[in-house]
Amino acid sequence: MSRSVTVPVLTIDGPSGSGKGTISRLVAERLGWRLLDSGALYRAVGYAAGAAGLDLSDVEAVTRCAQSTRIRFQPSEDGHDTRVLVNGHDATDELRTETAGAAASAIASIPSVRQALVDLQLGFRKAPGLVADGRDMGTVIFPDAVHKVFLTASAAERAKRRYKQLKEKGLSVTLSGLQREIEARDARDASRAVAPLKPAADAVLVDTTGMPIADVVAKVLAVVRP
Repeated sequence: MSRSVTVPVLTIDGPSGSGKGTISRLVAERLGWRLLDSGALYRAVGYAAGAAGLDLSDVEAVTRCAQSTRIRFQPSEDGHDTRVLVNGHDATDELRTETAGAAASAIASIPSVRQALVDLQLGFRKAPGLVADGRDMGTVIFPDAVHKVFLTASAAERAKRRYKQLKEKGLSVTLSGLQREIEARDARDASRAVAPLKPAADAVLVDTTGMPIADVVAKVLAVVRP
């Protein structure tokens, strides 16, 4: 058994807007573990493909983009959100847009793109432990993880959260439009042939609808430290 496989992993999967990013970051801080935001990897490739003017339906071109795009995470100066550098450019804010999210969902259905990012994700597994945030962390990337959580929330609740985030950034969005996009992405992610969005058989399900962040963090920490 390789040394990396003995490193504990907590996977936190769930649909867009379920709170994975915030909860994963806070739990990683509490545990003192490393953090992997797998969704940011797909958003970064989608962003890079868009910046290069690629057609997202061009499988070969997007796969080459996934293989060559340089992605780096670095702590922010204010100690909050992690910054994501794509080919040397700080694309953190661009990656949070619905356009980037839709691009990520589209390319995530391409098997060769997913394969190109598998090794990159596995490389985050280092001592003392890893909190892996995504959609297939517990089912595909780290199926041997001892600790697995699947976060969910109603589409209406997730749309409200996203609306608040984007309005705070000064972006023009509508609540009804966001809810339609979220529901469409849920259906697309759950029905794709490769790594569909679903809880691992041994995952603990946590519905975060109406639940304060501190309570969700406590529930997730209890999975690791009963």
